Amino acid sequence: MSEPVLMHGAGAPSSWVTRWAPCVPAGASVLDLACGRGRHARWWAARGHAVTAVDRDAEALHSLAGVAGIEVVQAELEEQTWPLAGRCFDLVVVTNYLWRPRFDALLDTVAPGGLLLYETFTAGQETIGRPARAEFLLQPGELLQRCAGWQVQGFEQGLLAAPARFVQRVAARRPAAAADRHDAQRNSLPEWPLSQG
Repeated sequence: MSEPVLMHGAGAPSSWVTRWAPCVPAGASVLDLACGRGRHARWWAARGHAVTAVDRDAEALHSLAGVAGIEVVQAELEEQTWPLAGRCFDLVVVTNYLWRPRFDALLDTVAPGGLLLYETFTAGQETIGRPARAEFLLQPGELLQRCAGWQVQGFEQGLLAAPARFVQRVAARRPAAAADRHDAQRNSLPEWPLSQG
């Protein structure tokens, strides 16, 4: 189960997510995974995209009920049954969420030629706040390794201000060819050691 963080799903959309809007074609399908109260789902829907907002928190999702352009899916993302099996999206957005056992399934939801925007906490965060447990913190360069074989259009990691937090973020486009290197690369990823946080 993910460790909760204060900023999850609240407030204005992430500047990392909005920065890449020009790279997303009009009418693209969008998945906002672990969406919380839907700050990104609302932002993309307001721009005319068909958005699927997924979270386990029914109360948080309630605020999205009836918002035009948003399909709400309440699902436990960390259970054995993956709620998005067989579905693909032109854009997949994930912020402030990490569950490594589902990373391959998450990557599979990005359509060939689609874009992944991922931003979450990284090692160093444990020195200033939550989350502090290693299983919820990316290791240096981990998103780059997870997106091996994809076209990385942007990558950043380090300390951000207001509020202070250590993050890692990537914008990566899945190869347009149906048979990409993603399947071959996923089996060669290192297992990140976990320490007590």
